[in-house]
Amino acid sequence: MNIKNFIAITVFGLLVPMQFRAQENPDDITMKNDNFENHFYESLKQKSIENYDKAILEMQQCIQLQPSNAALYNELGKNYLSLKNYPEAQKAFDKAIELNPKERWYWNGLYDVFYETKDYNSSIRVVQKLIEFDKKFQDDLVSLYMYTQQFDKALFLIEEMEKTTGISSTLELYKMQIQGNSKQKRPQKEYLEEAIRKNPKDEQNYIELIYIYSENNEEEKALEVAKKLEKELPESDWAQVSLFKFHLNNQQGDKAAQAMNKVLKSRKVDSKIKHRILNEFLIFANNTNSFYTELNAATDYFTDTGDVNVNKEIGIFFLNKKKWDLAVQYLEKGLRMYKDDVTTIEVLLQAYTEKGAYDEVRKKATEAIELFPTQARLYYFAGMANNQMKNFTDALTFLKSGIDFVVDDTDLEMNFNIQLGEAYHGLGDQKNKEIHFKKAEQLLKQNK
Repeated sequence: MNIKNFIAITVFGLLVPMQFRAQENPDDITMKNDNFENHFYESLKQKSIENYDKAILEMQQCIQLQPSNAALYNELGKNYLSLKNYPEAQKAFDKAIELNPKERWYWNGLYDVFYETKDYNSSIRVVQKLIEFDKKFQDDLVSLYMYTQQFDKALFLIEEMEKTTGISSTLELYKMQIQGNSKQKRPQKEYLEEAIRKNPKDEQNYIELIYIYSENNEEEKALEVAKKLEKELPESDWAQVSLFKFHLNNQQGDKAAQAMNKVLKSRKVDSKIKHRILNEFLIFANNTNSFYTELNAATDYFTDTGDVNVNKEIGIFFLNKKKWDLAVQYLEKGLRMYKDDVTTIEVLLQAYTEKGAYDEVRKKATEAIELFPTQARLYYFAGMANNQMKNFTDALTFLKSGIDFVVDDTDLEMNFNIQLGEAYHGLGDQKNKEIHFKKAEQLLKQNK
């Protein structure tokens, strides 16, 4: 998992979870008998169609047969997590960790629980453990320190990372924010208030004073300064940056959208600030389930930046929120601007899959294969969609062709074999069905 306060990709596979970012590596699950195997595959099947209650019941049957198998508790925890039953999810992940504390994916599940419940202090404890497995979790730890206002620890870790692994643009912003928070580095309020009285046309003094008031949680005074700046310098883009935040905090979406548009048009405001404002408006629109028209218009300001596919990132955000129609809308818009972005195509196919629009998946995957004939995931989506539409012969053709392009991706190979088994099952070929289901089982055991 990467830093969660930014948009990140999370998608769900149909049978065994296939993700664009590696998330799940269960332990070796020993299939001792047919009874266990039946319950286990039935649990995976129910999970794939989001019938988590039944998936839990089946997994509990597996646990009765293998009560010391840590991977089963991990699977149980993931199902509870999907239902947002956080206490039971935590119990399941805690048990998995108790049985096998050396498996990072169990700690990952526990991190998901604490993060989703906003228990950031507990998240810190878990992430400190995850760093032992993967140094990339240092980014998460910095963010958690920022959330909990442990700025000294955040700055210390950022500076250590600068010496070793280097830091991202996000961490650079954190560093600037922490260092900027030092009151000793900024003029005092009285000095700035006097400077504004003497020279009301000096924009920088307003900006400094707004920052200090905001820093001290004196929001009303900060707003007064922003309004004064707007009055004295109506064309000031920085006044709109401040006013945007105030309008958003006051749930004044129309006014926030107006301020946002002025900022996005500005040539003075840094692109990082523009991205931050768009991100805040995105979250506001999602939480209020409104202002989607204004959000869509705002993305047009980023068409010429070339550095980030904003529409793709927003599409991924809505995919995470299970708002499939909005996800499709933005992913298609992003694809029109970045026609050769195969990742956008794959995420769009996932969004259509979540909608159950299998004919769209089939058509778009087939078209994409002509442009990217060696992209294994495109064949997977084409095969899966044809399976769902009962076109088993076509499914078999795509799946047999695409599996040859799978390289060092056991999750994807596992999903291919499950879909191949489904295609053979649909064609009445039980022998080949069992061959591919057994292959999927072997890959599951290897996936540590």
